[in-house]
Amino acid sequence: MRRLTAPLVRCALVVGLLLTAVGCGASGKDRVTIMVPWTKTEFAAFYTVIQAFEDDHPTIEVDPRVTRDLTPQLDAAVAADAAPDLAVLPNVGALTKFHHDDVLETIEVDTESFLRPFGDLAMQDGDVYAVPVKADVKSLIWYDPKVVVPPPPKTWSALRSRPEPWCLGLASGPTSGWPGADWIADILLAEEGVGAYEAWVSGKTKWASKPVSDAWSMWHGLVEKNRSRSGLTQASTLAFDAAAAGMKDDSCSLSRGTLSAMGLEPQEVKKYTTVEPPLDQPLEVSADFVVKFTGSESAAELIKYLASAEAQQAWVDEPGFALSAHKDVTRYRDSTQGKVARMLRSGRPLCFSAADAMDPDVSAAFYQAVLEYVNGEDLTELLRSLDRVQRTLGKDDSPASTPLCGTPNRS
Repeated sequence: MRRLTAPLVRCALVVGLLLTAVGCGASGKDRVTIMVPWTKTEFAAFYTVIQAFEDDHPTIEVDPRVTRDLTPQLDAAVAADAAPDLAVLPNVGALTKFHHDDVLETIEVDTESFLRPFGDLAMQDGDVYAVPVKADVKSLIWYDPKVVVPPPPKTWSALRSRPEPWCLGLASGPTSGWPGADWIADILLAEEGVGAYEAWVSGKTKWASKPVSDAWSMWHGLVEKNRSRSGLTQASTLAFDAAAAGMKDDSCSLSRGTLSAMGLEPQEVKKYTTVEPPLDQPLEVSADFVVKFTGSESAAELIKYLASAEAQQAWVDEPGFALSAHKDVTRYRDSTQGKVARMLRSGRPLCFSAADAMDPDVSAAFYQAVLEYVNGEDLTELLRSLDRVQRTLGKDDSPASTPLCGTPNRS
């Protein structure tokens, strides 16, 4: 890929694609542009790491560009020959897509420093194309121990008998429905295991099969507790990161998801605790991966730094709930954060989110089906429809061969 040599031209092009640039002025330093999906506390933690890099590299200036709609914005930038030097991709599907498009530069980083499957996914066809800079555990159940007594059980099957209402928000712009999709995938993974999960994600198992149908039904049975039909329908318009706030006013008692997606401030999180799944239960995880689009040597220096234990430790030391998949990062400033991080190293199998690894057309249909399900549509017909989408729109180059799951060594 040809790199534009005029920084002001490239800056104008990218800003024209509605990106928020922290700064585009000329400074005489070598500029490294990096597109990121984070805002607020998450971005502040990342920017602290960037400032430390700039202090150690006085001839390099890092220019972060913030967008919450990263993949389509990045698509537009690549099409305009105005790709940033680096970008932080929010999921497996985006990484696979840009690798298949042959627009990524290889990276000189040893992925053996990262836990499986994070390090595995960073490699494609024997070369390294990504660095997992931020990890998350999605298979978490949150509650207030002063309110939920006795503590919730550890398995989805046992949770069906508990009366506490769940916090549920499914709205997320064009990807509304994904929180339910993640949750359904988590149930299937826990109830049926890694083999069944990978077979479903790759399209070898039908959506209308009993294991997949049972996961949908179990999810619906959980989230409809203590809700009227209109109350369940309202979940489709409630923002996913606003749902957990219901635990503050006792309108709901249990919440599922990652720390960073809960929408709570760091001081608020300390009020809650999480159920630790059984040691033999696989966990659904996610990661943000930094990738390289240009041949910039300064960008190569930055990505090498972001992959280091030093930078990743500095990152988790900041507020923002960051977890690291780096094997040498084991110290956490917050006990809740540390508890979740230890789950990554517990020996449980770890699997990336199903929808993130599916063909984009299939993922979009999955999200829409979730919304229709909570709005009262028949499950059997929805799953048959998803099978039709899989047959007609699923592409042969979908990431079926992606290393979706892996078991890290205990540490």
